[in-house]
Amino acid sequence: MSSKFLTELSNDYEKLFETEVGYDVIIYAGEGQNVREIHAHSNILCIRSQYFRSAFSNEWSEKKDGKFIFKKPNISPQLFNIILRFIYCGNIELKNLQGPDVLKLLIAVDELNIHSLVSHIQEFLIDHQTEFLQQNPTGILETVYQHETFTDLWNYCLEEICKEPKVLFSSEEYTNLKAPLLELLLKRDDLNMDEIEIWENLLKWCFTQHNMENDPSKWNKEDITKIERALFRFIPLIRFYDIKPTDFFYKVYCYKGILPQDLIHDFLEFHIVPNMKPKDNLPPSRKPNLKYQLDSTLIESNHIPIFSSWIDKKDSSHYNKKYIPYDFKLLYRSSRDGNDTDSFHRNCDNKGATIWIAKIKNSEQLIGGYNPLDWDVSYTWKTTADSFLFNFTNGNNILTAKMSYVNSTNLAVFCGSGYGPTMGNLYCDYNNWSYNNYDNENRYPKIGIPTNFEVEDYEVFQVIKK
Repeated sequence: MSSKFLTELSNDYEKLFETEVGYDVIIYAGEGQNVREIHAHSNILCIRSQYFRSAFSNEWSEKKDGKFIFKKPNISPQLFNIILRFIYCGNIELKNLQGPDVLKLLIAVDELNIHSLVSHIQEFLIDHQTEFLQQNPTGILETVYQHETFTDLWNYCLEEICKEPKVLFSSEEYTNLKAPLLELLLKRDDLNMDEIEIWENLLKWCFTQHNMENDPSKWNKEDITKIERALFRFIPLIRFYDIKPTDFFYKVYCYKGILPQDLIHDFLEFHIVPNMKPKDNLPPSRKPNLKYQLDSTLIESNHIPIFSSWIDKKDSSHYNKKYIPYDFKLLYRSSRDGNDTDSFHRNCDNKGATIWIAKIKNSEQLIGGYNPLDWDVSYTWKTTADSFLFNFTNGNNILTAKMSYVNSTNLAVFCGSGYGPTMGNLYCDYNNWSYNNYDNENRYPKIGIPTNFEVEDYEVFQVIKK
């Protein structure tokens, strides 16, 4: 019975919010042409928000004709309405908001000290907005860094960047990253990147920050001093002993003019003198803390949440790496197991649902598909509504993904002893790959797979429900 009464109470407060009967607070939300007047009740705001409680008790707000006046130009009317609806009746709907608006909402509820929403919205971003969080890692990391209460999102962003550093270091905005944030990243023992790449990215950041050329032969004394000062805080964070001798000579030693001389001496001694051990009190070698180890030479772990989401038809609401409902077990790699259809069937037949990925020769393009049924040698078309094809025009960049579920369900998957993974219009006929014009190429909606192409390598994974 109690849940029924709580529902009635929530509905009554929602009516009060919508009808505005007896309001004594006027809030001007937004700015410019987007300003909107919103009405509320001070007693309810006080009970539900520390911000408003302090505002009324300390007389932050202007009072006119018996009504409190607030101006919040930094919060849009749409977001303020969402917040007020939660304050009044405990309901909040986030799934219709785009990622940037969810982040703005999080910043707004943090300002208004609505602690329960801070946790809830962070959880929503982590669970359902992974693509958005990866689109501008530098900007999002800096935004989260400015808010002490965003601990869940902060830890998630750092963990994701450490697992897939290219998401950050390959972005155009990386060189705008603030020094304290870069320092925090370079301190991490789980930063999953070769040490020489970390060093090169540090130099790239430093030279861009100071608008200098990466050419020591052109530097004057002032340039050297400037770079030394900029690198001073970062040098102890680089694990120089983990850099290979060749890379050290060609990519580190050439900067000896800006590195401490005792450091250069120690590293030269280590690389030249047999059996010389590294000096004491050095940070340990970095060890990636990957919860999910993927046995693949074609894809990376950040592809897996997307594949899992497509399998479960989750649309724009993707899984994240903290929760992946499937294991992906490598069954077959053509370059390892034999690039012929007999090898494909020997490794992949009668294994249930599989996902396959192929790299197109002389390109970064990855194509593939999901077959929820068995592969076999029956020479028959199989019917399913759950299969799909996909295309990553740049395989390392998950934002280039396109996917299409099957249209002609009776022509979803073809099995035969002379055929590799064949689905709809996409054929692997004795390892001759093509995308044919049968049925106007409409067995699956078009997603940019070429008509004729060669495959450099392909892999097949068994999809196992956890």
